[in-house]
Amino acid sequence: MKTIILSIFLIFIGSEIILSQTISHQNPNTIVLVHGAWMDASVWDKVVPVLRSKGHEVIAVNLPGHGKDQTAPEKIQLDDYVIALKKAIGSRKNVTLVGHSMGGIVISQAAEQIPDQIHQLIYAGAYLPKNGEAIIQLADLDKGSLIGKYLNIDNQHGSGSIAKDGIKEVFAADAPENDVSKLIKNHKADPLSPLATPVSLTDSRFGKIPKTYIYTINDQAVTYSLQQIMVKNYGLTKTYSLPSSHSPFFSMPGVLAAIILQESL
Repeated sequence: MKTIILSIFLIFIGSEIILSQTISHQNPNTIVLVHGAWMDASVWDKVVPVLRSKGHEVIAVNLPGHGKDQTAPEKIQLDDYVIALKKAIGSRKNVTLVGHSMGGIVISQAAEQIPDQIHQLIYAGAYLPKNGEAIIQLADLDKGSLIGKYLNIDNQHGSGSIAKDGIKEVFAADAPENDVSKLIKNHKADPLSPLATPVSLTDSRFGKIPKTYIYTINDQAVTYSLQQIMVKNYGLTKTYSLPSSHSPFFSMPGVLAAIILQESL
């Protein structure tokens, strides 16, 4: 595949080109959006209408324990996330899976189990694990991440949360204030078990699915440095670069949507 690296200037111009090109999309498919840790499906609210306007079916998944789901953190395993995602997909084919942050491990494991239903995997500032890796192993390589600075662990309930005074700095430094306020208001403790569970991936299933990575260059949660390591480990050649924090769906939703539309062709 041809490498696609977009500069800060060209990304905004390119988004307009991509959006205009996809107006006459001939084969709409299903795009499934998977949020990361300490977030929920509502983070995609600015992206979903753009994708739907081009004729796609769009599903923003709330993983167990997130959004209005009240499942206790200590009861949630990685498998529960994967089951929820596969349930949302159902029998659909030609699905483009988009994972943000922790959502990267969820889309990876789900794709391993239903590879024939998946058209494309898109990782947006997301963890991209190799077989046998867990998020905690990847996070240990990320010395520049600010998550550890603000992380509060609750061993009794097997969960972790981010101090409210750190949420903006870690996740949304460039986001509009109303989005930051909503993120803080909706913040819930996340289960730790899924972060410590290694994925089981094979070359014959997960490995055969096309993958695209969207770098979030100013990311303070999953840093650009770690993102580059993960992409290099997989030898991915199709990448985009956004001059954003960890949450481009807040700061540049139109550009993010344009990339997703392009890759869902």
